[in-house]
Amino acid sequence: MPSKAYAPLVVEVEDLACSRGGRAVLAGISFRLESGRLLAVTGPNGAGKSSLLRLLAGLLRPERGAIRFGGTEETAAVTHYLGHADALKPAMTLRETLRFWSIVYRQQGRVTLDSDIDEAAELAGVSHALDLHAGVLSAGQRRRTALARLLLAPRPLWLLDEPASSLDRDGEALLGRLMHTHLGRGGLIVAATHQALPVPAHEELALGASR
Repeated sequence: MPSKAYAPLVVEVEDLACSRGGRAVLAGISFRLESGRLLAVTGPNGAGKSSLLRLLAGLLRPERGAIRFGGTEETAAVTHYLGHADALKPAMTLRETLRFWSIVYRQQGRVTLDSDIDEAAELAGVSHALDLHAGVLSAGQRRRTALARLLLAPRPLWLLDEPASSLDRDGEALLGRLMHTHLGRGGLIVAATHQALPVPAHEELALGASR
């Protein structure tokens, strides 16, 4: 896996607002996050935690406000999004799944080798399951597979939605190591969570009660 430091990056969010299904979800959200920093996004269900991550990932359009990545609005080249759903096809093996994502990343300029897939699976603790179909994996193994995707291509901003979900104690320790290493390389993390993260957050954004 690539180990060199990321170029400095600043993420700026200004007066962000969005609605879903005709209901205001977020309004007046602003923050600034620099390289090597972890922002924990907290709040009750329905407060907009997942919507904020999807906005940052470019999967939703804001109703108002701006999101800038180092002065630009480009998202694909700098972000990895790990949603609360693992998005695995039951009929595909873990190896086939990671190879599919390696093709996606290669289309965006990153060449991923078979050895990268093996190493990502090893680091995520699922190398023993590479030839199993996703449909037979446990919830914890599925979550570890999602973590392996983060390692296939170097991108500085990780957007993590309940990253510790379904992980046992060893899995949480693994997640902590991956997050610590990423931050140490100058990466940034925005994590939506309702529980303590395995790495202490530098900053917290507490969203309001559901409406």
